[in-house]
Amino acid sequence: MGAGFPTTQWSVVLAARASGGTSGREALEALCNAYWYPLYAYVRGRGHDPETARDLTQGFFADLLERDFLRPVDPAKGRFRAFLLASLKNFLGHERERAHALKRGGGAPTLSLDEEEAERRFGREPVDKLTPEQIFERRWGLTIMERAMERLARASSSRPEQFDRLRGYLTGAEPSVAYRQVAADLGLAEGAVKTAVHRLRQDYGRILREEIAATIADPGELDDELRHLLTVIRPWQDPPT
Repeated sequence: MGAGFPTTQWSVVLAARASGGTSGREALEALCNAYWYPLYAYVRGRGHDPETARDLTQGFFADLLERDFLRPVDPAKGRFRAFLLASLKNFLGHERERAHALKRGGGAPTLSLDEEEAERRFGREPVDKLTPEQIFERRWGLTIMERAMERLARASSSRPEQFDRLRGYLTGAEPSVAYRQVAADLGLAEGAVKTAVHRLRQDYGRILREEIAATIADPGELDDELRHLLTVIRPWQDPPT
């Protein structure tokens, strides 16, 4: 995936909607490229087979990005995830528009969807316990966490081995290896490992908040959105790798 978004990403889309301009199209397309999988998982959760789910997801984005993409955006609803899911439900509910979008998008996909990877990820979903909406929310939260972890990995690229050994301490899951063992493996003092983990946790938390901020319009909603993210990924947490 690409570099992290500026915290104004979704605000750019809403500003373009409010002004009647089109400057938000690239911002919207970038967000869609990053967050297509939760929508794919939602469609699969509704019982569609992998090929149909792929075509529907592609058709939805073709419809969203090629038509009057800003028209359905409600500035009063400032969360990008809410906009995406509501738009997808509306798309799936209109058979004629859906068929037209699929036909128009055929052979010229608007997004690069990795179907094999998507199915591998979907195979880990607790589909017997969650509704399609809950699958979407869970995958939304995990995708944000994955993006934050990828950014942190790039920022730690000068010490890749150390980061790989310490990343398990960052997501709240109980690591299986004690600090002293990791310290011995890395040739560091145990205190140095604890300090490195503390710094990584701080950096991960900051980056995570930036990723969330990129998908909301009102910065005042950031803490609520973070709490929501932590709620929806439990108790079936699948930490980013």
